[in-house]
Amino acid sequence: MTAPLHEPTAEAAPSAAEEAAVATADEKAVQGRSLGRIAWERLKRDKLALTGGAVVLALILISLLAPVLTNLVGQDPDLYHEDMIDPLFGTPTGSLGGISGDHLLGVEPVNGRDIFARMLYGAQISLLVGFLSAVVAIVLGTVLGILAGFFGGWVDSLISRVMDGLLAFPQLLFIIALVSVMPNTMLGLTGSSVRVFVMILVIGFFGWPYIGRVVRGQTLSMREREYVEAARSLGAGRLYILFKELLPNLVAPIIVYTTMMIPTNILTEAALSFLGVGVKPPTASWGQMLSNAMDYYESDPMYMVVPGVAIFITVLAFNLFGDGVRDALDPKGSR
Repeated sequence: MTAPLHEPTAEAAPSAAEEAAVATADEKAVQGRSLGRIAWERLKRDKLALTGGAVVLALILISLLAPVLTNLVGQDPDLYHEDMIDPLFGTPTGSLGGISGDHLLGVEPVNGRDIFARMLYGAQISLLVGFLSAVVAIVLGTVLGILAGFFGGWVDSLISRVMDGLLAFPQLLFIIALVSVMPNTMLGLTGSSVRVFVMILVIGFFGWPYIGRVVRGQTLSMREREYVEAARSLGAGRLYILFKELLPNLVAPIIVYTTMMIPTNILTEAALSFLGVGVKPPTASWGQMLSNAMDYYESDPMYMVVPGVAIFITVLAFNLFGDGVRDALDPKGSR
């Protein structure tokens, strides 16, 4: 028997670097994605939602930097420019409501205040009321909704009847009546600050039943889930189940509803200012500017167009962003 011409050679052992690379590749292959990362990837694919979010972020920055921006353009929101007003008709001189290099959006009729500066300060009022009243509604709605859904019985019945009563209450009329009789000074606040404070509290108080119903319904469906039963069987208390098991799973619907509630609150503030029960002059407000523009819509239409477009863009941006967030957080969404 003859020996083979070539002896079989043993394969070279992989180096330490190759083993580390293979282990890293295997780890990446099995690495899962968090719910937040999945939602962000879904949101990034929605161009309309990203556009709305960018506009919302820009509005927030503009409102925060209103004093800086008005100083850059050299305008004061309360300074009169009577030389820009036609003494006979009380309307701005020049075309398009007095738009020029000094007055980017023109001036107001009669007094000649710069519209651009007042729009910036008006954004502060609208976003402040919109956000803070949403915070009040979310806090009340989440706490009472989760208590009603988790405990049930008479607690659920009592909270549900309160929600039904508030939903049937004429919110706008109540706010008008309340703000109209408020004193000029309260809790160290004066003038328009009092009205802003009252609007935040009242709009938030009447808004919590909407989020309360959503949270209650979600809690009713989750309190019998396996992970809640497992926590009970291990001896977990009610507070632990509420704050560690149920509340984290309610974050997604709460975020979605918050993005939907803010534009509604902004519209409510604009409506109140339009009716004359919002902030007091000379404090700037988009709704107040629309109300003043009613007398000049024929002779100076730009005075009505500018705040109207601002409200429209703001509400549209929040709604687009809210729709995108809802689809991103919903695993059954089509987008």
